[in-house]
Amino acid sequence: MSQFDDVSVVKKANVYFDGRCVSHTVLFRDGSRKSVGVILPGAPLTFNTGAPEVMELTGGRCLVRLPGAPDWQAFGAGQSFKVAGNSRFDIEALEPLDYVCHFG
Repeated sequence: MSQFDDVSVVKKANVYFDGRCVSHTVLFRDGSRKSVGVILPGAPLTFNTGAPEVMELTGGRCLVRLPGAPDWQAFGAGQSFKVAGNSRFDIEALEPLDYVCHFG
């Protein structure tokens, strides 16, 4: 899907890593939430997860090291990857990276 209908968006941005990652929280009528954002290129970033996440990439390319994996994997627009809850993952944007993070 190319858009979310009938949602609320939290106006205040989530800003991480000195502005290298910026997202907005999208709230759905059923109580679920997602975040929509951009990660700028640069050194790898480490994200901690609370809930399980699916990172859907809508633009750009990146390298990802998932929990317990010794090697980096390449991902690009149209692909996604899963991360377990209460874990962490490393991501390096190779170009501006647009994403939707699906929680739960």
